[in-house]
Amino acid sequence: MEPSFLVIQALNGLTSASVLFLASVGLTIIFGVTRIVNFAHGSLHMLGAYVGFTLAEALMATFWAPLGFWAAVALAAVAVGAVGGLIEFLLLRRIYKAPELFQLLLTFGLVLVFQDGVRLIWGPEDILGPRAPGLSSFVEILGYRFPQYDLVLIALGPVTLVLLWLLFRRTRFGVLVRAATEDREMVAALGVDQKRLFTTVFVLGAALAGLSGALQVPRAALNPQMDLDVVVQAFVVTVVGGLGSVTGAFLAAILIGLLNAFGILVFPKITLVLVFLVMAVVLVLRPQGLLGRPEAAGGHGVAVVALMPGGRRVRWGYAALVAVLLALPLVADAYFLKLAIDALVFALFAMSLGFIMGTGGIISFGHAAYFGLGCYGAGLLVHHLELRMELALVAAPIAAALGAALFGALCVRLSGVYRAMLTLAFAQIVYAGAFQWVALTGGDNGLVGLWPAAWASERTAYYYLALALCLAGIALLHRASFAPFGYALRAVRDSVPRAAAIGIDPWRHPWAAFTLAGACAGLAGGVYTFSLGSIDPGVLAIPTSVDALAMTLLGGIQTVLGPVAGAATLTFVQDQVMPLTDYWKLVKGLIIVGLVLVFREGLVGFARDRMEARET
Repeated sequence: MEPSFLVIQALNGLTSASVLFLASVGLTIIFGVTRIVNFAHGSLHMLGAYVGFTLAEALMATFWAPLGFWAAVALAAVAVGAVGGLIEFLLLRRIYKAPELFQLLLTFGLVLVFQDGVRLIWGPEDILGPRAPGLSSFVEILGYRFPQYDLVLIALGPVTLVLLWLLFRRTRFGVLVRAATEDREMVAALGVDQKRLFTTVFVLGAALAGLSGALQVPRAALNPQMDLDVVVQAFVVTVVGGLGSVTGAFLAAILIGLLNAFGILVFPKITLVLVFLVMAVVLVLRPQGLLGRPEAAGGHGVAVVALMPGGRRVRWGYAALVAVLLALPLVADAYFLKLAIDALVFALFAMSLGFIMGTGGIISFGHAAYFGLGCYGAGLLVHHLELRMELALVAAPIAAALGAALFGALCVRLSGVYRAMLTLAFAQIVYAGAFQWVALTGGDNGLVGLWPAAWASERTAYYYLALALCLAGIALLHRASFAPFGYALRAVRDSVPRAAAIGIDPWRHPWAAFTLAGACAGLAGGVYTFSLGSIDPGVLAIPTSVDALAMTLLGGIQTVLGPVAGAATLTFVQDQVMPLTDYWKLVKGLIIVGLVLVFREGLVGFARDRMEARET
């Protein structure tokens, strides 16, 4: 390759790096002060793009075009900053002391609300924005044409970094932000109004997200799905740079931007994987990122609860439920049986996540990886090797267990949000691999024709097979929760030093639990594959992991079998809601937000508390 071409490619990488920095620095600032894992940050970027587009069209036609365009960019940033302030004041302020999974789930609910809100206001089609007036041409560099607007974007990154450095180093607000990043409790003890500080920080972070979105209007088409792509890249930059470090985010953005620019030339078939490999390597070798600080002890990872086995009344309830499930084919049609199979599959999937979170205290933002490994472990054997369904179902939990054992060996040695982010990184690596390895997985088209064996092809027969396998997985996880292994796992969850002092290995038990949970999720994935008849990379995507979190929370993380009830409820609710409206994501998002704010104990926890109240 010519040196001049490499220079142009480097400039393309720096352009992407500048946009990435603008999109991620707000996320970095917000997390540094509030410790909120804000999944809706990409939605704020998207909102900035759409508002910037609308304002640019109006103002460029009213005023001098360059003035109208840049005024639209600035006003879009201000508008999104105001929206961010409302989100913090009305919603997030209520859950600062809640576990990270509540924060993640609430902000993901906002993602769904924003996606359908954008569709409702601007429509589902891609929108092409206007060119930046006066910057719509190009300059010639070493014989290649390079857009003028991209040169402006390259300059905006360092300018923003300098302005933020001055803000945080030369103003009282900046001193408070840096102090809160280091020790929020000490700042509160000194009399600083934390609520006002958090709101101001969230407004700043949201405004930066809106600015990055508005600046993208002349460069890329706008669509209601652009938020997830942005937030995943922003998470990578934030984690690699160091949670809370602005300078680290700038360096990480440059690293990721150049990696994307040159990776497509050197490793064209694994470009999506490269970014997440970098994130995983950084988290393993230096969990706090390039310029971040180690996470302070005493976070709010999961709610520490004393899980107790059910009494005689609970066991009779389980027996009655199993009897109902066994009799279901006598009264249900084929469609309802298919829905029941889905409920069983997601009950086991959610139970596996609830096991490591409730019993093990391990938050996973990427549990879909093991569900998807089970799906592909079964599907690939049938599609490429033409093995029988029975062997494929055996292979599904084995494939997922191997993946969980490999990833879990690294994840369990971290803690808090760093561990959660590493689980997300591994899940995205598996997702990107499935998406790009077209020869093996079929890429985004997936694999089709994965139907049950002849003896199980009738819906009733496959229902009983799914019922047997899923109930076996649920029973195994329930038994493990109350076996000596489960109590040792809870001891590690509650206090690593105390567990180690009495001879419990603080790493081996969580690793074994992670592997067991992965195997059960993989079994659920295998059953799902032959029920659906096809698979695609969506089974590995972030929304699948969040669905498992929502099911776990809906049922109640304080109870062992809560995720089972949550999975069944959410499956049937989605089946009833989705056909009623084209904007079912909006409804689902509002349900998730309401659940996090009002109904934290979940269905089973709520019922348990009511029963205890009656007895007393």
